[in-house]
Amino acid sequence: MRTAIIFLPTAIAFTTRCPHRATHTALNAIGIFYGTSTGSTEEAAQLIVAEFGEDAAGPFDIDSIQGKVGEEFAKYEALVVGTPTWNTGADTERSGTGWDEIYYSEMQTLNPSLEGKKVAVFGLGDSVSYSENYADATGELHDVFESLGCKMLGYTSTEGYLHDASKSQRGDKFVGLLLDAVNQEELTEDRVKNWVSALKAEGILESGGSGMALEVSMAEPKVKVDMDVVANGEQKASQPAVVSVSQTGFVAHYNSRTDSTMWINVDGKSSFFTNGKP
Repeated sequence: MRTAIIFLPTAIAFTTRCPHRATHTALNAIGIFYGTSTGSTEEAAQLIVAEFGEDAAGPFDIDSIQGKVGEEFAKYEALVVGTPTWNTGADTERSGTGWDEIYYSEMQTLNPSLEGKKVAVFGLGDSVSYSENYADATGELHDVFESLGCKMLGYTSTEGYLHDASKSQRGDKFVGLLLDAVNQEELTEDRVKNWVSALKAEGILESGGSGMALEVSMAEPKVKVDMDVVANGEQKASQPAVVSVSQTGFVAHYNSRTDSTMWINVDGKSSFFTNGKP
């Protein structure tokens, strides 16, 4: 058996003023759900919850609701869901989180319960070090919900980003909000604010919603970036070096569909894959 390890520089997380977790009440119209390996996507989810205020519940880690996904999603008029990107260049299951374990199993049982539900997606990636695969996993997250009949909201402009290609891009738009905590961290809060404002204008808080897609411009002048910039701790190189490594200090993420396990170092600096269960 061959195992692959990828060494990554330390993940750069968003700076948040304070963690924000809302609880479900009769006022909550939106449920915020995310998958994460190192915590950066959770921090982005917290910013989104804070921006929605009392209208949102969460954020909830997708790992915590496996086996009852349909029940949890049914509590809300709309969903905002997010993911990081690992497995760059892969065709499917690119998040490296619990999303990969339910996309083509548990979630496929949710139609028609998700038919017409308003959903917006967000994702993280490194638009410079992985410019050809920027936030690819967000595209799969979008496509799975869309295939289940959901009404997709929150498309954004690609202007102002530094990437070359992304599976999350359709024409001149992204399928949701994309964030780059490595190269454009200073734009994160404004991007979140603009996106949430646009979602409200699209009717995400309204029962039934308007379904009118509004393009959110994230445009900023492109800046010169050092191509040796550190990589996002939630996105890995597509051609890892093959070495032998101890599993001590790594957290296992088992994918039953592919019968493989991704081991992620607790500090987010490295990962490797093995066949079968941990």
